[in-house]
Formats: sequence, structure tokens, C-alpha cells
Amino acid sequence: MAMFSRIMRTCTLSVGLSLIVIYSSGCTLVGGALQLTHHYMLFWETLPPIPVSAYWSQQIEDTYYEEERYGKVEVLDPVYGADAPLVCLDPPTPDEVIRAIPNSPEGGFAFLSDTQWNNVRMTVDLIVDKVEDCKFYPLVGPARMHKCHYKCTVYYTKVERSNYPVPFENVDYDAREVVYIDHDHLIRCAGPESTNLPTPGL
Repeated sequence: MAMFSRIMRTCTLSVGLSLIVIYSSGCTLVGGALQLTHHYMLFWETLPPIPVSAYWSQQIEDTYYEEERYGKVEVLDPVYGADAPLVCLDPPTPDEVIRAIPNSPEGGFAFLSDTQWNNVRMTVDLIVDKVEDCKFYPLVGPARMHKCHYKCTVYYTKVERSNYPVPFENVDYDAREVVYIDHDHLIRCAGPESTNLPTPGL
């Protein structure tokens, strides 16, 4: 208990001396920063500048990127002809597979907890390829759902490394992740079967 009180007294004295030295040295670090911020707000007619980590900017950009490329359901034009091919021709890209993995690393903290994925390999298997009957979909109209379901397996070497407080390194040569990705899309109906659908609301 005596040791704790002595440490607290030392810290309090150090903080007090630091404040006295800063304000008596003629340095306008705090006041100058506040004054500069006030002039900045008046000149640009905006809010005060707030430092934001680049991590949040990257999160917003990734959200827009994934929504634009992978978060929308495509509505394709009708496929004419009795022998027209209706097969899944759009397998997931490596970028989409890596983004879909819930436990993918994002760098971690250097020297504290760093995780790396090396020698990444992946396989993409089509497990569902089915075209449903023509139905009425709101905001789309008569269309049929083409279901494309893929099983994506990612093989990699996982390296976990830390230098502080306990230095260690762990290498898993047989790590793997499995993720399922849907590429379902709508195909507009055409022909006699689309005219026999019931009108919504009647």
C-alpha cells in the first residue's frame, strides 16, 4: 500500500510540474491550437477538424465496393429458344471468396499480434444449378430464379507471430476455410407462360 501511494504521489507531482513548465515557458501549444481551430472553422465555415484513423475510411470504401460488385441481384433478359443454355457461367472471383471469409486477417497489430496467410490456394465447386418456374417478383415482374450455389475452399499457411510481451511464432501448414457463395439471379419470363401468371392485387 505504501508503494502504491508513493507511485501516485510521484505521478501527480510529475503531471503538476509538467503543466507548470508548459504554461510558464511562453509556449502557446494548447491555446494556439484552439485559436487556430477557431479561425479554421470561421474561414471555411465548417466543423473543427477531427483526426480519423484510415481504418474507418477503408471500411467505408470496402462496404461500397462489396455492395456495388457482390451485393446486388442481377435481372437478366429472357433467354429465347428451346435449347438455350441456362447454366451458371459466373463463378466467384478470388477477391470475392477472400472477402466472404469471416475470419480473414486484416494485418493485426505489428509486434503484438500479427497474422499472415501465405501460399493461398482455393477451389470453387458448383453444387447447385437450378432454374425455378416463372413467378411474379415485386419491382421486377414475371421472372424465374436461377440458383447458383458454390462451395469455395481456401487452403493456406497460417503464420501467427508476436514479439511482445511473450515472443512466439506458430505456423499451421494445413489451415483451411470453407465458405458458400450464392450467385442467384433473375431471368425475365417471355412467351405464353408469362401471360398466364395472376395479376398481383386481384
